[in-house]
Amino acid sequence: MSLTLSASRARRVWPLALLAVALAGAAFALWQHWPQILLQSVIWQKGLHQQMTQLLQQVKTDPRQAGAMLMLFSLAYGVLHALGPGHGKVVITTFLATHPARLTTTLRLTLLASLLQGAVAIGLVTLMLVILQTSSRQLHLSSYWLEKGSYLLVIGLGLWIGTRAIKRLWRQRRPRAAVTIHRLRAAHQHDAHCGCGHAHVPSAQQVAGAVSVKTQLLLVASMGLRPCSGAIMMLLFSRVIGVYLWGVLSAVAMALGTALTISAIGLLVQRSRALAQRLGANSGAASTAALAIPLLALIGSALLIAAGLALWQSAAPGIGGGLRAFA
Repeated sequence: MSLTLSASRARRVWPLALLAVALAGAAFALWQHWPQILLQSVIWQKGLHQQMTQLLQQVKTDPRQAGAMLMLFSLAYGVLHALGPGHGKVVITTFLATHPARLTTTLRLTLLASLLQGAVAIGLVTLMLVILQTSSRQLHLSSYWLEKGSYLLVIGLGLWIGTRAIKRLWRQRRPRAAVTIHRLRAAHQHDAHCGCGHAHVPSAQQVAGAVSVKTQLLLVASMGLRPCSGAIMMLLFSRVIGVYLWGVLSAVAMALGTALTISAIGLLVQRSRALAQRLGANSGAASTAALAIPLLALIGSALLIAAGLALWQSAAPGIGGGLRAFA
């Protein structure tokens, strides 16, 4: 009987194990060639940026064709721009690797964070240059302080996750009182429509609530509060040549392109985590998952705090203000 169970378990595990090995090999190959990929991405970004500035100059005379091409180039620029190093990728990958999240939750977080980053850039330039008529130096300084605030939120997110992980570990390690059953009495038969007010099974909303709304808001704000530097450059140029509305539309297209890349990264991490959980369950290690998950969350919180502190220390206004080459 035990041999039959072992053979059945092995048949269920080996496809998942093979997929895990394939993913690990792909990740190793990507890590080996990442410098070349990043360099090529920078070269493509420079070319796209030149094309976008030329298209911005052409939208006055040919708004239909030049505008459509500007949107396409801006979308592609956002996709490539998000491939570079940035704290948003660190935050989303660390969080999704250490916390259970549904597919819809992952897509919502990455989309909102990317759109918020573009919206902050549009709002900042509009407020500082269009409404208040301040200098570009003041714009760069404001961007710098928003960047610093974003890094503080990364630290806060790490502290929030770490506190919850410690509380969960404490509850699991605390000895539980013995339960004594004196009598069983079937006074009421529960069903879906019994009307007793008790929750018999968790609803879809409760399952999605595994990542609380407060945590989701903090995650989105920590990723999206720092304005997109590429969007700010396009907004500045469009303001100078008198086509600011097209600059705003270009920034929105960039945000959507960034969302595509960040969502792909988030989905990869989320599905890899789900695969690891299935491998652990099929291998008989599910009993240790209750302890491993909060430990992973604690490690993730330490990484976020360290990353936030390092980014806070490295941020400097300089000539370009808070603007950097990557989002």
